[in-house]
Amino acid sequence: MMDRVEIVEADITTLTVDAIVNAANERMLGGGGVDGAIHRAAGPGLVAECRMVPEVQPGVRCPTGEARITNGHNLPARFVIHTVGPVWRGGNHGEAGLLASCYSASLRLAIEHNITTIAFPAISCGVYAYPIEQACEVAVRAVSTFLRDDKALERVLLVAFSAGAAAALRAATLRKSESSGAG
Repeated sequence: MMDRVEIVEADITTLTVDAIVNAANERMLGGGGVDGAIHRAAGPGLVAECRMVPEVQPGVRCPTGEARITNGHNLPARFVIHTVGPVWRGGNHGEAGLLASCYSASLRLAIEHNITTIAFPAISCGVYAYPIEQACEVAVRAVSTFLRDDKALERVLLVAFSAGAAAALRAATLRKSESSGAG
């Protein structure tokens, strides 16, 4: 299953995949980091489509740990899957579970929309301050757990924003492979 996972150091907005995942905020109207980059690259159609996503409570279109899908607009990817990661508050406030939910909810949406290739950024690792090594462990565990039962996804890209993030992803993948092989 981990043979379908690739680690790449790249600008996620340039990738030719069925869907890229946006580390969004609950409003889904753009922001900083990867969210801002995706909105800029997709063009004004993305924010217009995001505005049409119904609010589930005032100012919240996508609660933390959930995912929503839109078209890719001017991106090479056909779709953008928006997910809201948790803000790091020390690790004892359910952050790992919420972060894992971001990955599994995004992957479930991908399957529902016949997506076979998907690219994830390092969710919550920017302004939400989730420690990169811990976030990579959660990401690799969540993706590998999902892929164990799913055969439709052909490629899952874990996209690193820096050499350090790529190294953390490789280390987490290696640990996951070693633990899977041991038992």
